[in-house]
Amino acid sequence: MSTTNTNTMRNQRMQELKGAERKAAKPLLYIAMVSIVMLFSGLTSAYIVRADNGNWLVFDLPKALFVSTGLVICSSIALLFAQFAIRRQHVWILNLGLWSAFGLGIGFVFSQMESWHQLTQMGIYFIGKQSNASGSFLYLLALVHILHLLGGLIALLVTSINSLRGKYSAESHLGFSLCVIYWHFLTLLWIYLFLFLYFYR
Repeated sequence: MSTTNTNTMRNQRMQELKGAERKAAKPLLYIAMVSIVMLFSGLTSAYIVRADNGNWLVFDLPKALFVSTGLVICSSIALLFAQFAIRRQHVWILNLGLWSAFGLGIGFVFSQMESWHQLTQMGIYFIGKQSNASGSFLYLLALVHILHLLGGLIALLVTSINSLRGKYSAESHLGFSLCVIYWHFLTLLWIYLFLFLYFYR
């Protein structure tokens, strides 16, 4: 009996710890997102200060950045369908939404790389004698964003695989929710950066 009671208490303790981890997961994600917002606020503020100091090259944004914006918006729309599906237990729509978002996210990365190629063809370089602060800031903002997005892609991949394995339900899908919240955040962050770069030159 004592062994049984010990095991029961241990199981209860494990359940309590898991419950505490679930409660802490979203607040920790929100704290991380606030930190990222502060980082990009600092970078865009530095962009504005440097632009006002003169010797600032004005150029059109590469077309690939417009494609990037469309792709990341579509990826978030795919995840909205996935959110709709998980609440109604439509497993195939859930999986389709997740994998579509992942594929569109990969497309976003490649379109970003294409935009860098287009920039070099325009004579806009990140570093070197031919570089200008305006071009360097564009590269920097895009690179820092894409580093955070790579983390989102890993989360999307893991979430998509877990969904195929049937690990999510309408009642239990914390991992899915965290992944979706972070990805929507990255989408909004890119839209902000794109509009900032488009209108502030």
